[in-house]
Amino acid sequence: MKSYRSDITMDASDFVLLADHVPHVVQEIRYYSTYNFIGERIDGYEEPVALLTKEAARALRSVSNEMIVQGYRLKVFDAYRPVCAVKHFMLWGIEDQDIRMKPYFYPDLQKQELFSKGYIAKQSSHSRGSTVDLTLLDMNTGKELDMGGPFDLFSEVSHPDYKDITQEQYENRMILQRVMVRNGFQPFDFEWWHFTLKDEPFPDTYFEFPVSSEYLRR
Repeated sequence: MKSYRSDITMDASDFVLLADHVPHVVQEIRYYSTYNFIGERIDGYEEPVALLTKEAARALRSVSNEMIVQGYRLKVFDAYRPVCAVKHFMLWGIEDQDIRMKPYFYPDLQKQELFSKGYIAKQSSHSRGSTVDLTLLDMNTGKELDMGGPFDLFSEVSHPDYKDITQEQYENRMILQRVMVRNGFQPFDFEWWHFTLKDEPFPDTYFEFPVSSEYLRR
């Protein structure tokens, strides 16, 4: 495996299409769509596909295999996120007065608080390629498990250990968290859906290439 010394690189040679490694995964890449906290497609998302480092994809395949035995499929909202996408977030926060998605994603916070309270960071672990945002689908019903709050809700409700939800909702979070942790992923204190591979291969490198299957084939 290559050793990268630069902070930012366009080299995608150690990345894979998640669907090629986790065939049962369902993908709803929110930042390719307009249904996200900004309300428009995010810079760098050229296709609605999930990309991850080979190591993270391999670990997530083990997660998927375990979940299928329990009657669940993985549904991924985001995986690798280019540096330019994070810059898009930051510019929106600083310069853009648009708050059209506030009722859906940050109803109890002012826009600037998304940054001051740590919900959106200047650098994202997603840009290192081994972080994934996901939930579970019930294979019998085809519906997402009720986690007590939706993906990308910027609120205390989204903290994994938040207890002012039903026992079933909390247990659903723990079903996901237990299997992710068992397969080498670390949870994030603010978001029940966010996990980073503990032994990520590029802990100090951030990637800039677009979310594109064509780019990987180059």
